[in-house]
Amino acid sequence: MEFYKFEAERLDGTPESMEKYKDKTIVVVNTASKCGLTPQYEGLEELYKKYESQGLVVLGFPCNQFGNQEPGSANDIQEFCQVNYGVTFPMFAKIDVNGSDAHPIFKYLKSELRGLLGGKIKWNFTKFVIDKTGKPIKRFAPTTEPSGMESFIQGIL
Repeated sequence: MEFYKFEAERLDGTPESMEKYKDKTIVVVNTASKCGLTPQYEGLEELYKKYESQGLVVLGFPCNQFGNQEPGSANDIQEFCQVNYGVTFPMFAKIDVNGSDAHPIFKYLKSELRGLLGGKIKWNFTKFVIDKTGKPIKRFAPTTEPSGMESFIQGIL
């Protein structure tokens, strides 16, 4: 299975094929609005704006599986991200990242890049980097700030 075969629903409910991001360097991240790591939205947006013209895209996937830290509706999430962090990168509908109801994208990414907990996501703001060919190549821990990913991303753009 390749990354581009997947589809996800945007916050506004419209389906979107990952094929749209072919030939781009992609950062997939599970997000939450009420987490101690939530300020990472700012760093993710900075990376996106800085490198978008070179082919970087950040894809945010809200998730409420960790401490109920993303309880809001799609509208709440959209408003929070825009008002507090000026998020312009694509945001998708709230999903599960672990368990039997995990979104297929996260099932795939976890199988390709196992973390410290094996095939599970540890917490909000786990970040996966996918190269321009659609291959998942690096997983970053929730506590890794987006700025801590910058040199890696520069090296593959």
